[in-house]
Amino acid sequence: MLPGIRAFTCRGSGGTCSARYCYSVWLRHLIRLHEIGCSTAFTSVAELGPGDSIGMGLAAVLCGVERYTALDVKAHADSETNRQIVEELIALFRARAPLPDDAEFPMMQPKLARYEFPRAILDERRLAGSLAESRLDEIRAAIAGKRSSIGISYVAPWHDPSIVQEDSVDFLFSQAVLEHVDDLNAAYAAMQRCVKPRGIMSHSIDFSSHDVTRAWNGHWALGDTAWRLIRGDRPYLINRQPLSRHLNLLEQYGFDVVNVESRREAVSTSFRPARRFRSMSDDDVRTRGAFVVARARG
Repeated sequence: MLPGIRAFTCRGSGGTCSARYCYSVWLRHLIRLHEIGCSTAFTSVAELGPGDSIGMGLAAVLCGVERYTALDVKAHADSETNRQIVEELIALFRARAPLPDDAEFPMMQPKLARYEFPRAILDERRLAGSLAESRLDEIRAAIAGKRSSIGISYVAPWHDPSIVQEDSVDFLFSQAVLEHVDDLNAAYAAMQRCVKPRGIMSHSIDFSSHDVTRAWNGHWALGDTAWRLIRGDRPYLINRQPLSRHLNLLEQYGFDVVNVESRREAVSTSFRPARRFRSMSDDDVRTRGAFVVARARG
């Protein structure tokens, strides 16, 4: 094993098989949008990289979204998992349950000041409509692939520009996904195609080494040869791109940044970036994670 490198095992596609995880992630995105003055009422939502289930999308549908599209490179979710998760999510929303916080999901971003149910966003009138029994039956039918007034689609792989209708999405989001995307140019170009003019995106991005190295930023100290040895044939390990790369791509592909919430981390005095990362700014070097909200121009 190379010095400073930890044993790494692919862990599937994440923790989205937990309804409580999905509930907390979706509501954190919604709460952040509300806090910075963005709309939280959407007709059409897309999620990049849903993982083991479409639970976060189902949480969105239970809040009133009419069309949800899951965009992934490989199909992970299955109907039985989604059927179980939607029933658990229904119970959480009916109970107006507080969001699971750091005690349950210590690594989850973004952090909130309070974790009570967001009644200012999801008031009784809104939930009475979105959780009506007749509508829940439509959601269950959509999950089962039956005819339904609710649109739920799972697209994998999603790279073909013809797969998702142009300018069709009000809100697109991702949770700890964009750090695994190898071709970020293609990803942001696809987002530009599908998000409506003035549509919103929010992305929680983790810039750490994902435990590949002992130091949280040790992946930036590895040269290309060492990184190729570590990565092997794993196509979606991490792309090692810093925050500034994402901000530049947002600008390039027609998005205005609305808000950036950066999570900074101390950097060891012994840290020495590899050649390809020597031009990284001090801000990039210290940024371990970020929650980025952007709006499509138009």
